[in-house]
Amino acid sequence: MKQAKITVDHRSKISVIDKRIYGSFIEHLGRAVYNGIYQPGHPTADEQGFRGDVLELVRKLNVPIVRYPGGNFVSGFKWEDSVGPKEQRPFRLELAWFVVETNQFGLNEFCDWAKKADTDVMMAVNLGTRGPMEAKELIEYCNHPSGTALSDLRIQHGYKEPHNIKTWCLGNEMDGPWQIGHKTADEYGRVACETAKVMKWVDPDIELVVCGSSSKTMPTYLQWEETVLGHTYENVDLLSLHQYYGYPNSDNDTQSFLSKADEMDEFIKEVIAVCDMVQAKKHGSKKINLSFDEWNVWYHSNEQDKKLLKWVQAPHQLEDIYLFEDAVLVGDMLITLLKNADRVKVACLAQLVNVIAPIMTEDGDGPAWCQTIFYPFMHASNYGRGVALNTEVESPKYSCLQRSDVNHINSVAVHNEEEGTVTVFAVNRNLEDDVETEIDLRPFGSVECEEVICYSNDDIKACNSASNQVVPHNVPVPAVENGKIKVCLPKASWNVVRFRVK
Repeated sequence: MKQAKITVDHRSKISVIDKRIYGSFIEHLGRAVYNGIYQPGHPTADEQGFRGDVLELVRKLNVPIVRYPGGNFVSGFKWEDSVGPKEQRPFRLELAWFVVETNQFGLNEFCDWAKKADTDVMMAVNLGTRGPMEAKELIEYCNHPSGTALSDLRIQHGYKEPHNIKTWCLGNEMDGPWQIGHKTADEYGRVACETAKVMKWVDPDIELVVCGSSSKTMPTYLQWEETVLGHTYENVDLLSLHQYYGYPNSDNDTQSFLSKADEMDEFIKEVIAVCDMVQAKKHGSKKINLSFDEWNVWYHSNEQDKKLLKWVQAPHQLEDIYLFEDAVLVGDMLITLLKNADRVKVACLAQLVNVIAPIMTEDGDGPAWCQTIFYPFMHASNYGRGVALNTEVESPKYSCLQRSDVNHINSVAVHNEEEGTVTVFAVNRNLEDDVETEIDLRPFGSVECEEVICYSNDDIKACNSASNQVVPHNVPVPAVENGKIKVCLPKASWNVVRFRVK
């Protein structure tokens, strides 16, 4: 059996983890809203039509913030359509996804749902077809206490207390030609700057996310970031990153697929370099941090979605059914986000329900169920609160078509000093070999191992359904000897090892 070593030292601090790194995303797309989080008449639905089975699973994920209402959808969004009496709300042709939007679920409903899900709202403003004044009006409606036309309109709609939304996105993927109201970097940078100023005049306590490149593969990648930050540096707090991963070629190259977290790490560091360059050019004191507010595996549904009819309501769209190998990569991407917790302060798994999501629902009266990717996210979100620690990894390596010198073992640790725990997250990215791994926690003094969770499966193409679940399992807890333990990390697996500091 191959061997590896992970050394964890409480002095090797990356950063206190911003809990928003475990955020998610709900867009008016496919069945994310309608027949996802909202389905009046479902056996589990409450008086507002919110599905109770979905809410229960969202709470298990412990999601601290959810981005809304898009995504591409936001560039055509008229927030006024989504508030007030439902019978007066208009049906609209929705040009981002070529469907009919009924507006039966809107801004206020989402804020109500977020409270029931124990999460905060991350709101996006439309900078595709609208601008600073409309954004000002939206934040006034949401956050101003009372005494103005728009704040009083909110009260008239049944919401006396402000929604008090504190994290806002200035548009979405404005570099993309697919975006309604697509702009050049200069065009977007100027409108984002002016919008940011107006919004902070209304509520100085908000944080603003400005759009970075919609992916690393865009022809204007990094040049876009430099130009946009050149306009907005003084008025924004975070820069967005988006990235989805699928198979890099048609050869079913799983080894390259499982190395994609290394590419994600490089992506983050490249964007940080541009942020810091702009700071230096501006002679600024403020660090621009990152909001990785769209990330996931996405490729399974591509062919299916080409066959969709236009102008229907809530079709089965972007409904990837995830394989076990996808879960391993998602776990590895979570490790990458934690390794960069000093600069990544917000991240949103895209998305939450039905649309490239960890949670799925069946049509009609059917149940909600967990995809394979649900479990690594749940573990990271629940056990990954505290201070992120670099781990020193000695691991065998492999080469694949896309990269060379890929560590079999990738890991990060989280120290929760208040609770007296250390959690090690680790993936084995090799398809052939289990790896006996020594975990060395001697710098912590006296520790005991409390739990070892393993998520592995002999069939990496296995998937979950409403009736069949590939789930994690606990393995026997090894004894700690001189501050060290040995655990077997199975081939192609996600692993969580939890310690108590005595």
